[in-house]
Amino acid sequence: MARNYFHLHLVSDATGETLIAVSRAAAAQYESVSAIEHVYPLVRSEAQLARVLAEIESSPGVVLYTLVEAEWAERLEKFCQELGCPCLSVLNPVLSLFQSYLGQAGSPRPGAQHVLNAEYFRRIDAMNYTLMHDDGQLGGDLESADIILVGISRTSKTPTSIYLANRGIKTANVPLVPNVPLPAELERLRKPLIVGLVASAERIVQIRQNRLLSMKADDETPYVDPTAVADEIAQSRKLCARRGWPVIDVTRRSIEETAAAILDLLRDHRMKFIAT
Repeated sequence: MARNYFHLHLVSDATGETLIAVSRAAAAQYESVSAIEHVYPLVRSEAQLARVLAEIESSPGVVLYTLVEAEWAERLEKFCQELGCPCLSVLNPVLSLFQSYLGQAGSPRPGAQHVLNAEYFRRIDAMNYTLMHDDGQLGGDLESADIILVGISRTSKTPTSIYLANRGIKTANVPLVPNVPLPAELERLRKPLIVGLVASAERIVQIRQNRLLSMKADDETPYVDPTAVADEIAQSRKLCARRGWPVIDVTRRSIEETAAAILDLLRDHRMKFIAT
């Protein structure tokens, strides 16, 4: 199938994260079309806005924006209308809904969601904890974790941990290595949710082979032997079943989907923890 391309301009007076997430979610619904993204974050001056308009004129396409300054938003929309480019405020429909329900208008504050509040510092704290407790490092402080991920090598423990940490969730991950005992501390933990991550043997072998190839290492090893890998997976499933840890198969899940499933488990876990 031939792939078509179009220019997508994302104009924001903040970091642009909201626009990127929304636009990519929408673009993902079109298999044969790809967006050429032009991202303009922190647009907070006349000179910056003028540069954006010049870029749109040179590469016309779809324009999405989050500008709380009404005058600049109006100027951008008028320019796009004259140029024949579709232009849409991503936040306006949501803000209108909030205003209708709350009975009051919001105060325009560019980047208000990124203020240095308690939530921000909670995320920083979670990230620091997660980085220090990656791949079984710094054991002895696992009770402070919100989530502990266990799994054999190449089951996406580290990227999932980092993603959760960015959501403010302290996440440690512990590798399951053949013939290496788990930290005894795991037996005594009450507060953290412990989740096992698994994947198909074929997927794990493929990832491990690519890793060895990138390291120019010998691939004649049980690390990539399909039978040995299948046994590792079976043993990890038995361990989780024996200890009552939930298991998530990440074979066909993105990091975001895995994290969403874990957060769902965490909500239930916290309710049970509160009840006891």
